[in-house]
Amino acid sequence: MKELLPQIKKWVSEKKPFAIARVIQTWGSSPRPVGSAIIISSDMEMAGSVSGGCVEGAILKEAVQIIENKNGKRLSYGVTDDEAWSVGLTCGGKIQVYLQVYPIEGNHAEVWKKLVASLTENSQCILITSLVDGESKNTLIDHQDTVIGSPQSEILLAKAREAFVKRTSESVMIGETEYFMQVFPRRSQLLIIGAAHITSDLVQLAKLHDFETIVIDPRGTFAHQTQFVEAPDQIFEKYPTEVLRDFTLDASSYAVILSHDPKIDDNALQILLHSKVAYIGALGSRKTHEKRMERLKQSGFSEEEIKRIEAPIGVDIKAQGAREIALSIMASIIRAKNIYL
Repeated sequence: MKELLPQIKKWVSEKKPFAIARVIQTWGSSPRPVGSAIIISSDMEMAGSVSGGCVEGAILKEAVQIIENKNGKRLSYGVTDDEAWSVGLTCGGKIQVYLQVYPIEGNHAEVWKKLVASLTENSQCILITSLVDGESKNTLIDHQDTVIGSPQSEILLAKAREAFVKRTSESVMIGETEYFMQVFPRRSQLLIIGAAHITSDLVQLAKLHDFETIVIDPRGTFAHQTQFVEAPDQIFEKYPTEVLRDFTLDASSYAVILSHDPKIDDNALQILLHSKVAYIGALGSRKTHEKRMERLKQSGFSEEEIKRIEAPIGVDIKAQGAREIALSIMASIIRAKNIYL
């Protein structure tokens, strides 16, 4: 959805009617995951993909009537083995999509306006869609837990909030009606404590995976003289406690401790271990980590809290050199990110 924002905004500004189709369920080796989307205008222009090219043509034909009638329809498709090969898979599968008109004006448009605003601002939200043919009813729960759009039962809203905690988009039955709950977490944020050669490689890898990168190091020499292939989104020449309180430290945040300086490392951990960040990893040998754990125990942290720190850091790939260490760290972060998927 996020990559479609520029086109969505353009068509809305032009008041051009269009429909949106989203993958709501998959079986087997489906080409695109749940939540993948395609938008189709009244002029038959397309952006996005739900199958890598296998079923887009069929959806295009259905979209004509959906745009005209301003409603929605559930569609099921099978991807043959031959079609699967054409999009890089070894075998076929099945997908269900929900195709609905994208309302540009009127009461129903408010949900979509808020969704676009939330995605633009990198705010988390949940979109709930009734999967009833002939309808196009949607509800949004924004990052402040405000409910916008079609009224829904407290049971459904509670299930949507549970889905967000798991970061899993899914369909649920409530009574005789099925709903699709699409989770939009905010963009993942990587907090790197300490600027070093590994930091440069890690920032480059994190940007490749669409993480916002924040480097924090009070040592000016390190913070501003490290040669970055790709510059971090933000860099702070301050102690972590002076900076971290200004960030949302939740399940979309990941923290890596690289400074090699206990004054800086422990300063960051004082905040991070009490937060809800999804991952904390710390560079250093086992002996270094044992000393770190002892200092944290003396500071009042429990063994359970200290166990949140991955040390030695990274997936064990027998890494040699800064690039491979950065790769092993990024692999650990991606593993933590995908743990519920």
